Amino acid sequence: MAKQKVAMLTAGGLAPCLSSAVGGLIERYSDIAPDIDIVAYRSGYQGVLLGDSVAITADMREKAHLLHRYGGSPIGNSRVKLTNAADCAKRGLVKEGENPLKVAADRLASDGVTILHTIGGDDTNTTAADLAAYLGANGYDLTVVGLPKTVDNDVVPIKQSLGAWTAAEVGASFFDNVSNEQSAAPKTFVIHEVMGRHCGWLTAATARAYIQKTKGNEYVEGLLMDEKLKSIDGLYLPEMAFDIQAEAERLKKIMNDTGFVTLFVSEGAGLDSIVAEREAAGDTVKRDAFGHVKIDTINVGGWFQKQFASLIGAERTMVQKSGYYARSAPANGQDLRLIQSMVDLAVESALNKVSGVTGHDEDQGGKLRTIEFPRIKGGKHFELSTPWFGEVMDHIGQPYQAA
Repeated sequence: MAKQKVAMLTAGGLAPCLSSAVGGLIERYSDIAPDIDIVAYRSGYQGVLLGDSVAITADMREKAHLLHRYGGSPIGNSRVKLTNAADCAKRGLVKEGENPLKVAADRLASDGVTILHTIGGDDTNTTAADLAAYLGANGYDLTVVGLPKTVDNDVVPIKQSLGAWTAAEVGASFFDNVSNEQSAAPKTFVIHEVMGRHCGWLTAATARAYIQKTKGNEYVEGLLMDEKLKSIDGLYLPEMAFDIQAEAERLKKIMNDTGFVTLFVSEGAGLDSIVAEREAAGDTVKRDAFGHVKIDTINVGGWFQKQFASLIGAERTMVQKSGYYARSAPANGQDLRLIQSMVDLAVESALNKVSGVTGHDEDQGGKLRTIEFPRIKGGKHFELSTPWFGEVMDHIGQPYQAA
């Protein structure tokens, strides 16, 4: 029997799980299959195409537990779509006319890889699905097992993606400090922009975590630092419809009553309208290799600021973004447990030659299993009917309806 060799990569944006997932995979293989060689491709699929990898040494195995303490990725990320040959060639990852899927498959074969673990979101794992299909159709003997990472928690049909719980908790801590800016000047308007292109889960979960974090605070009665200063006055998600004029009237009353207004806004809320406005004005909106609008070039928080500031009588406005701070954090206790369970299943599946993505399958009662690649896709929307979301909106006192 041919000797097994494991490779891993992380890709897409960061999430508070990548370092721990890499460490967990190294630990698990070292525990149950210590003779298997392990390599990591640097910078995701870019490393596969360029043959840029690092061997996991005995010292790395010994110290792999340290990776659970850190955020980021110890092996680097990139955004590469293996079915976008033109983009790969433009970036110098393949030669003109080459099929990136074949280049990747040949690299894996020449490196002797028999198991590939991909740690990433929907783009990473749909690309893994494309690669797995190519490998299977062309006679390559290689098993591909992905782990789902995304702060948006938007991978179909996975109930909970790695890193999302941590991002919500850290985003809430971030804003607990930022909220104090409401005391810096009269009639201050603060917008907290949270990551989430198509899915509002993270914004809603961050608001929930913030409410839970601050609800037990004790205050000195009669002074400015009170529950109102720590309140959320509006929450806007991609899945929600909202009337700007009606909301402005509601928020203006709050501004007049308290002297400040706080909004939590998903970076995808109103995104289609903003992009349409810019393109109608003749602007070129940048997109990545997957065709997604480059969200960091679209200032959604600034758009909300522009829409509401004058209507609600704000004299000072600011937009604060917790995204990069939250997504770069080390995994919290909840995510560490989730990572361990998914890593254990990923290794078991890989050794049994079962390809797919590990996760709690919403179509099979939430069972943790290795989900078939063709069923993995992005764009899962947050369900506004989720009971805890209703509790959040009741706490805020904001009427809402689905888009």
